[in-house]
Amino acid sequence: MVTRPLAVAGFEMFPRMELEGNIPRRFESQVARHPERIAVEAERRSWTYRALNEAANRVARAILSTGALNGNPVVLFFAPGFGALASLLGVLKSGRAWVPVLPGGPSERSRAMLAETGSDLVLTDCDHIDEAIKLVGDGLDVVAIESVTGSGEGENLGRDIAPDTASNIIFTSGSTGRPKGVVHTHRVVLNNIMTHTNALYLNCEDRVCQAANFTTLAGTSSIFRALLNGAAVLPFDTAGQGAASFAQWLMEKRITVCQIVPTLFRSMIQSLDEAAKFPHMRVLHLGGEPVYRRDVLEYRKRFPRTCCLVHNLGSSEAPTIRQYFIDHETAVDDEIVPVGYPVPDREVLLLGDTGSAVAPGQVGEIVVRSAYLSPGYWRNPELTAAKFKQDPEESNKRLYFTGDLGVMLPDGCLVLKGRVDQRIKIRGNGVDLNEVEAALRSHGAIRDAVVVNRKTEAGESRLVAYFTSSTEPGPTPPELRQHLAKVLTDYMIPEVLIRMKLLPLTANGKLDRNGLPEPDQRRPELSSLYCGPTNATEESLVRIWEEVLDVHPVGINDNFFELGGHSLSAARVVSRVFQQYQSDIPLGSLFQSPTIAEMAAVISQHHGKKPDERQLASVLDELASMSDADAEQVVNALDQDNSKD
Repeated sequence: MVTRPLAVAGFEMFPRMELEGNIPRRFESQVARHPERIAVEAERRSWTYRALNEAANRVARAILSTGALNGNPVVLFFAPGFGALASLLGVLKSGRAWVPVLPGGPSERSRAMLAETGSDLVLTDCDHIDEAIKLVGDGLDVVAIESVTGSGEGENLGRDIAPDTASNIIFTSGSTGRPKGVVHTHRVVLNNIMTHTNALYLNCEDRVCQAANFTTLAGTSSIFRALLNGAAVLPFDTAGQGAASFAQWLMEKRITVCQIVPTLFRSMIQSLDEAAKFPHMRVLHLGGEPVYRRDVLEYRKRFPRTCCLVHNLGSSEAPTIRQYFIDHETAVDDEIVPVGYPVPDREVLLLGDTGSAVAPGQVGEIVVRSAYLSPGYWRNPELTAAKFKQDPEESNKRLYFTGDLGVMLPDGCLVLKGRVDQRIKIRGNGVDLNEVEAALRSHGAIRDAVVVNRKTEAGESRLVAYFTSSTEPGPTPPELRQHLAKVLTDYMIPEVLIRMKLLPLTANGKLDRNGLPEPDQRRPELSSLYCGPTNATEESLVRIWEEVLDVHPVGINDNFFELGGHSLSAARVVSRVFQQYQSDIPLGSLFQSPTIAEMAAVISQHHGKKPDERQLASVLDELASMSDADAEQVVNALDQDNSKD
């Protein structure tokens, strides 16, 4: 097990007793201790803890003055910055929960979220009030906070807020298309920040970047990591300003604690020259996506030895369930970095399909047992009941079924094995998409890669890989297939490999799988130049290959497997050839003809030799039912039969 970040002067433990309080109480204790320290730097300005607290108190009084006490959350419609932070603290001080909605987001999704909340109040600022009014329509009060934060009483309200009161709702994508709102409580947020504070030695000297917006767990955690520890929080609009600007900003602002997703980290690193470094960084936290060995190598190149790389596993429903600390000496032998070791108050179980614990070393679904889980999904009791269960052993704990798969190493370290829904079937064989991505990233010229399951027009699954390269012109698809063939079985090699300049990112810097382009039918980059058919046989074979492979055009010297062919598609081509030409052709010689030119030559050699009809029918039936695993055996068997004849 590796060590934690280096301890720092001025650090104080986050005491467990504060879990029985609430977020405003912890924040106000920091205000009392550090009233003139910078709390927020944004929009080319800075605000002290005193100023932020007074603004939040005025927001709270404005909310209470509306008389709307139905318990529904308050919608916050802000870009990242001071207004958002003052408003979310004000909502919490009023005893209500907040729901963030980003300006400029998809209007239909935003309206669906508003409908789910049942809110009666929207807080925004002067820059976005027109957009907010247009979005919400009639029936909701829309208030610009500039009208309330500039004057009025700024003293603490001193309201008694129970720790299990809802604090905020984070909406994530639902599988049905209906946004699902994950409810957090004051106790759950405080417990999560206690875990971060005590593990990372967060303290009042830190400068914490908020790279993810406050609609996400990462963004919310970054805010409270700072404001509940007397540190400064510095929001940055990564979606609007880009990865290159972000890297320079981190250096200029002397950021010490940074949490970002690995995809954004790689884009940021790609934008830098070789000499660029981050000398002030103390904690680099990568989470939300898999971390790879190459990410660790980049961290060691760019960040000082006093900086610790943290990889973790968590979700909105169960924040921070594992942590893995990496320093410059940590051995990282595997391509995929583990998600790590236990954290306080959250136990990980690995369960199989029957609900029983899997054997050591076996893959199982990650289930979290804890007293500090989300209460569930806002106004969605069916989904809550499906994902959360009462712990049969301890009444104060519940179980959350994450949908993630993992395996436990002998020393108690957890390795993530992808999502339940990312283990798919390709031609009857189970495939872990993360494993294919890791194999692609192991190629020296690949900077980043993602593999998705795309359905063909016939409804069959096929793997499509998207990649970026660290070299120019970069590896060709045939070169990548040769590399993958050394580490993956045939059915795990993507049929289509698409090079991109950059992988698309969401507003939070995560990989945007929905933004990946659909593969087209164009002939990929191959090792051979295109050469068209020269006779009727080649023309006929070109049509067969194009239809089976869904690639246009196909040249007579193109390699079948470089075009994305595999054993089953080869069997389909051979079956079509047998049906069309009905010649007594050795089946093995067709399988062993990787180009149209070679296949046409085999057909010409056996032109006019009619096969026995029963033998032809038998061969066609066997080809139709052939599996990947059977293909090679069938070829060998047929070759032996032909040699006897």
